[in-house]
Amino acid sequence: MGDRETSNHSEVTDFILVGFKVHPEFHILLFLLFLLVYAMILLGNIGMMVIIMTDPQVNTPMYFFLGNLSFVDLFYSSVIAPKAMSNFWSESKSISYAGCVTQLFLFDLFIVTEGFLLAVMAYDRFIAICNPLLYSVQMSAHLCVQFVAGSYFFGCISSVLQTIMTFTLSFCASRNIDHFYCDERPLLRISCSDLYIPNMVSFFLCTIIILPTIIVIIVSYIYIVSTVLKIRSTEGQKKVFSTCSSHLGVVSVLYGAIIFMYVIPDRFPELSKVASLCYTLVTPMLNPLIYSLRNKDVKEALRKILGKNLFLFISILTENRIK
Repeated sequence: MGDRETSNHSEVTDFILVGFKVHPEFHILLFLLFLLVYAMILLGNIGMMVIIMTDPQVNTPMYFFLGNLSFVDLFYSSVIAPKAMSNFWSESKSISYAGCVTQLFLFDLFIVTEGFLLAVMAYDRFIAICNPLLYSVQMSAHLCVQFVAGSYFFGCISSVLQTIMTFTLSFCASRNIDHFYCDERPLLRISCSDLYIPNMVSFFLCTIIILPTIIVIIVSYIYIVSTVLKIRSTEGQKKVFSTCSSHLGVVSVLYGAIIFMYVIPDRFPELSKVASLCYTLVTPMLNPLIYSLRNKDVKEALRKILGKNLFLFISILTENRIK
């Protein structure tokens, strides 16, 4: 039996990404929708990184973390969107075995990193609001780099374990992955191996990685809310809540979609796909919009950049007319 499973496992050279089960005429509409969202992700997150790297006004720990969040959003959406869009025009909808391994590894790496970054950003807001006099000391540049490096480290460890556990399974049941990208749950559905150990590893990783980040975020905001309620000035309370509401909005969308997806039973794969869209494409699109629209520093930096570019454009046009 073991030899047969090994043989079946070695024969798998590619998978079929089933995608969304809609009428073929809707594929063009889905392609255009994915293209629009992905274009907004590229524009928003690259724009956010440019603003943070070029404007000294936003040279603070909060924006350092926000820049890394934009980097993560940009790359994990790029792991998913291009392949999904190409499959709308492809009849085979295939992805190589190596491509599937790479997609799962990179997506897990960046999505777990994002969870840690959001927890770090919650802690940053806690220090800024609850201990403002010690903020520059406690959130030193060295500590900020360590926080970000730690986020990537834990993301990498989680991704390596998850990827190894998934692709040591035998896929003799089917090559058809009922999803629009290589994800753990749809891959487990087509495996004919014993899933006890992979499920235990997934549960263990959720317990030591996802749960602590949620706890850090909740505890940080409990202290933040208790501190804000002590502020007598209504204007002061609004200012603090405005600073935190952007982060809370991002956390709610991301964790809400992830929890919803993993609560959905396996017999509703189409609902899982819709939930996946929220954190693979919708969240990376909304993050720069949420932070830019509700943040005065980012809006001011954006005005400066646009103003300089407009001035440069007008100068070039003027020079050309004179010549």
